[in-house]
This record gives sequence, structure tokens and C-alpha cells, in this order.
Amino acid sequence: MEISRCLRHATCLIGVGLAVAIAGAGRADDDRVPRATEAFKGTIGKTYQESTPAWPAIPTAQESAPNVVLILLDDVGFGQPSTFGGLIPTPNFDKLASEGLRYNRFHTTAICGPSRAALLTGRNHHDTGNGFLMEWATGFPNYSTMIPPETATVAEVLKENGYATWWFGKNHNTPDWETSVAGPFTRWPTGLGFEYFYGFNAGETHQYYPVIFENTTPVEPDKSPEQGYHFMTDMTDKAIARMKYFKSVSPKKPFFMYFAPGAMHAPHHVTAEWREKFKGKFDMGWEKYREQVFQRQLEMGIIPAGTKLTPRPDWVPAWDSLSDEQKQVYNRLFENYAGYFAFTDHEIGRLVDAIHELPDADNTMIIYIAGDNGASSEGGPDGTLNEIKSLNGFATDIKDTLKRIDEIGGPNSEPHYPVGWAWAGNTPFQWVKQVASHLGGTRTGMVVTWPEKIKPDKQPRDQFLHLVDVAPTILEAAHVTMPTEVNGIRQLPIAGESFEASFTDPKAKSRTEQYFEILSNRSVYYEGWKADAQHTLPWRQDLAPGKWDEDRWELYNLDKDFSEANDLAKEMPEKLAELKGRFDELAREYHVYPLDDRGAARLAIAKPTPPGFDPDAKTITFYKGATRLAETAAPQMKNRSWSLTANVAADGEKTEGVILGFGGVAAGMTFYIKDGKPIFDYNWFEEHFTVKSDAVVPKGDAVIRLVFDYEGGKELGKSGTASIFIDDKKVAEGKIEKTVAGRFGIDTFGIGEDSGQPVTFDYKPPFTFNGDLKEVQIELK
Repeated sequence: MEISRCLRHATCLIGVGLAVAIAGAGRADDDRVPRATEAFKGTIGKTYQESTPAWPAIPTAQESAPNVVLILLDDVGFGQPSTFGGLIPTPNFDKLASEGLRYNRFHTTAICGPSRAALLTGRNHHDTGNGFLMEWATGFPNYSTMIPPETATVAEVLKENGYATWWFGKNHNTPDWETSVAGPFTRWPTGLGFEYFYGFNAGETHQYYPVIFENTTPVEPDKSPEQGYHFMTDMTDKAIARMKYFKSVSPKKPFFMYFAPGAMHAPHHVTAEWREKFKGKFDMGWEKYREQVFQRQLEMGIIPAGTKLTPRPDWVPAWDSLSDEQKQVYNRLFENYAGYFAFTDHEIGRLVDAIHELPDADNTMIIYIAGDNGASSEGGPDGTLNEIKSLNGFATDIKDTLKRIDEIGGPNSEPHYPVGWAWAGNTPFQWVKQVASHLGGTRTGMVVTWPEKIKPDKQPRDQFLHLVDVAPTILEAAHVTMPTEVNGIRQLPIAGESFEASFTDPKAKSRTEQYFEILSNRSVYYEGWKADAQHTLPWRQDLAPGKWDEDRWELYNLDKDFSEANDLAKEMPEKLAELKGRFDELAREYHVYPLDDRGAARLAIAKPTPPGFDPDAKTITFYKGATRLAETAAPQMKNRSWSLTANVAADGEKTEGVILGFGGVAAGMTFYIKDGKPIFDYNWFEEHFTVKSDAVVPKGDAVIRLVFDYEGGKELGKSGTASIFIDDKKVAEGKIEKTVAGRFGIDTFGIGEDSGQPVTFDYKPPFTFNGDLKEVQIELK
């Protein structure tokens, strides 16, 4: 109940007082949060005249507790930013590094959702239910992606100890079947300890047409791409504004800001102005790129002397073997990525400049992690203009990309570079994102600054660290211990260890062991040694090899072999057997099993339904304004027959707007009226099948109906026939030659408008229906 409403009722006042009193004095060593109501310290007489009031204490941070800004980029290779020797200039990241410390042995899980769960909770990703991504979730507790209350986030603990807590940008930790208006909201950022959220609930978003939520309410951009809108700028503006406003009101209260851009995940969206800065910069090809970066890393001291550059694998073709067309497309895609990275660095530079202007800037700790995994190969061998198509298991013909090469980076594209540039971006390591067995998938650069506590050092810190170590470091810096109970739930122990000691001691202790596992690519680090078993290929979502016992294990001595270049498995079989046994012990301790190597097959597994939803319901009724419904929470209209019936009040030829919009630029379907004529457009990965009526809807009440007869039987992604009816008279019919079996992508379902990305460019979104859309009934066959 809102307080303003509550105050109208005298009986509510007790509840308001209790709510303020909960959490007590904010002691940092209390073992439970929220804290119980403290005893009243005043006196109570018969009247106020003989009574002494005493306000309850509220959680207050220790006076020396720092502001904390945690920046996490997405899909960045160790050898991409100039800060760690890469050839993409990141001057703002460079400047931040010059003011603090670089860490060159920092590790992720090898993919985004699991990495973020580990980062925010301090527990290993399987223990948070995030063994893989929510779109691939299964009904096992370690793969449900439903963060359990036993693994409270660092934000939840900080909030109960006097911190303000904010989250900007990407949230890939709320299962998308829980992102509807029905909730539940316990696993949204605002239910995970963050008092404010501005961002998107998905693995990625269209940067020109993002799916944005403010707290739990969908909001739309205030301008179009043509007017200069870009989500990276928008979220940076919002973060700066909130931070400045907060410090104006409460200058002595610390804040925790989690700043997680969609960058550098695909789609790589940036204007030509930024992309053109890199024209011709990578014409040397990916082998030469690696050689140049490797030399820079040695000269800068990013990697130790004696490090070897790992050779080109057979899954990356030699640059000189490529055709001119291939080189042109591959380079344009990577130039576009570099422009996007430079633009992102510029925006983060604005945020850091604003932080430096704070009254307590010197007592602000910035932890900047350049990637939640290594560089991504999900663009496939040739790259793509439609990354969602690739994730659904379909390659893009390079000739099609070449025809649209000037669209790369713009609103009509969802581009991703090819496998070879991902390999190059992870210099000097082997492999790429998703491949948790090797450092190319897991190792990324990190910079930490804290003017009050950290003196700049050009020599990188080389402690072996993992994402799980960040939360305990933040808690130690804030003088807070992890409670044994949060919200009445006993907590799993933190898996990480604080590395705050390394801020002042270059030789501070390192963690001695850590397991890694994603899609059955697995590894274990133990006392300087690392055993690796690569299992699946990121660009082959259709490939699930099984036969885990036949995987070839490799063995590396990381104390002497920084880049995993010298496999000792054959020379030291006993050591390898010891590490394989250690992996099994850790896998059981942290609930890694059962191993699951299925990619695209898991996309089709039925996910939980929204609360109260009848999974057996065949008829669902919506009304105008039902928008921003996540794909898994929307009616399941793929691979089956269905019909849509809209009861409208129309105005003849003047009637226009969307009745149903589902999906976006990459794929989807839309049923709309233009010039009074109903049109159905099915977007199969930018191949459009359109059925259009020549008849105009009448003036007044009308029933407009769309019937889709699926022709694939039990097979997935097959053809169908779409028929349009006006007041029971068939006015159009056409063949839909292909349908999407898996996911339309990152946009949503809506009635009465096409929010965000348009499914078709035959209209400008949201193209809101201008008549009276009384109800829309969807019947599933």
C-alpha cells in the first residue's frame, strides 16, 4: 500500500512505523538482513506529555564506505581493447587504467547470463540456477535460470547496510517467462536488491529500438533512430542524471551502481560516423592482427615474457585463402564492431567524467570488467546481418550480406562479425565465447580504481581471479560481512574470496582452484595447473555430440604457460588424471551435473508458464494496450495452426495501425491495416511473405479475422496458408513458405501497436491502431 494512501487510515500508521523501523541500526556485523525491529528507546506514558519519543534507526553505511560503480561489458575479447594491447582504441578505458590497476588473469564463466549471476551473487553459476541461458533453460535446478533466494545478491546486502542500489542496462537474469505484467517480480532487478532499474530483460537488445523497462514498467524511447536515438547514450544519460541528483539530495550516503551496457554484444549498432573511423584499419587480416596485438601485449607488460602466441586452428581459414568478397564483408563487419566499441568507450568516458565530479569522487571504487566472456563467434563462419537467424541455426549467404553491406550497423541490420575475428579478438589464447574449457572463452581484462586506496601501477596484477570474487571484494570495501540469512532464508556460502588485499599488495594471495563449464565445455584450475576438455562449437547450435567420455582432455601449467600453448597431457597423464578427478569433485560440490550439450534443441523445450496462466487454454483474449509481452509469455503460435479475431470500430480507408505485432526486424509477424486494407506480413529472417487484402474495412463495427493453417504436422518450421476475412468474407489468401520454429528474437508481442522494432518497414513503429480495438481473440489449434 502506498504511504500516501495508507495515511488516510489510522490503523495503517502502525504498519508505516514498523516499516521504517525494520533493519535497526545498520550494524555491519549483524548476521541477518533485514534486521528485526529494534526496541523502542523512548518512554511511553498515558499521554504524549509524559512520553518521550525516539525515532528508530535506519540502515546506515559506515562513514568510510565507498561509492561502488561496477561496469560490465558484453562479449569482449582479451585482445580487443587497447587497454590490454588490442587494436581498437579505448582511450577512456586506457585513462582509467592509468589511474588504477589492471588485472590480467581475471576469469568469467564464458557466457553472459551465468557470468552475471556469478558476479552479482558471489556464487558459482550452477548454484544460482544459471548453468546456461534462460532461453535454453530446462527443468533441472542448475539450469532453470531461476536465481534462488539462497543466493542473495551483493545489492540486497548493501541495500540493507545503508547503500542506494541501481542497475542500468542489460538484465539476463530474469527468466523471460517471468517478465510479463503477471510477474512474479522477485527475480527482476527490483526484487534482487536493486532499488532502481533502467534497462532490458534479455541477452541483447536492438540499440535503436530497445525493449526498455523502468523498474517493472515498459517505457519507450523519447525519439526515433532518425532523430539520433541510441540506447547506449540513453542509459548513460539516465545513470549520470540519477547519480548527480542522488548526491545533491544525500551527499553522504554511498551508492552501488551496476552499469551493464548491451555493448559489445550483437547486434553491433553504431552510426557511420563511428564506423568510418576504422575503414581499412584491419585489412591486414586476422593472423596479422593477432601478431600485432601479441607484440603490443608483450611491450605493455600485459602478458609475461616467454608467453607463446597460440597458432591458428583449423576452424579459422587463412586470411590469404579468402576471396576479395569475403575479405570485404568480413572487414566491414569488424570495422563496424570497432566503431561500436569506440562509441561505447566514449559513452563510458562520459559516465566516468561525471563520477570524477562527485564531491566524494576519491572515495569511489570503479570496477570495470571488459567482458562477461571472450569474443563471440556466434556470427558464424561468414558473419551475418541477422544474428537471430544464426542463433536459430541458419547461416546467411555472404552474397546476401554483400548486397546490403551499406546497411551494416544501421537500424535495418542486426550484424555480427565472423568466427575468424572472434579468434583474433582473444589474442593470445585459444577458442572463443561459450568455450569454457579454454582461456579464449573465460579470460577478460579488468581495471579497478579507488583514488583513496589505490595507487596507480603500470605493472598488471596477476592474481588468478574469478567473477565470484567481486561480490566479497565489494562487501569488504564497504565494511560489510555476508549475512547467514537474507529475508529469512539461510544463505549458501559465498564461493569467492575478496581480492581487496591486492589493491595495495602486488603479491597478495591468489585463489587456488576454480571449475568452468558451459555446454559441456569444461575445465578445472588447481594450484597453477589447468585441465581442459572442449566439447561443442558455438556457431553450431544444431550440434550436440554427446559421448562425453570420448572428449580429449588437455593439460597446462599456467604458472609457466600464460596462454595455454603447451599441452602436457601426454607427458603427464597422472597429473591430468588428478585434475580430472578434481573437476568431478567440484562439479558435484557446485551442482554442475547433469552435463547437457544441446544447443538449438533446448530452445524448443517448453518453459514454465506465467503465474495463473492455463497451459491448456486454446483461446486467449487481449485488449488494446497489451504490449511488451515477452516471447515465451506470449501465446505459443509457432509450429501450429491458429486464428486471430479482432472486433473493431473502423473508419473505412482512414483506418490504419497494427492489430498484432510479434517480433521485430530479425523475424516476426504482424497483422495491420494500411489505407483501410488488412495486411499480414510474416518475416522469416528478413524474407517477407505478405498477404494483402484489396478490400477495405467498412465504417463502423467490423470483425477482422486472420486464419493461419499450418502445414507441417509435427515437423517444425514448415509452411502454412494465411487467410484474411472481413465480416466472415474471405478477402485474401496466400502461402507462407517458411515459418520460424524457434525464436523471433529479442523483441516482444503486442496488441494495438508494434512497439520497438518494426516487423516490417512498410510502416514506422509503433503504428498504433487508430480505430477502436475492442478485443482481440487468439485461438490456438
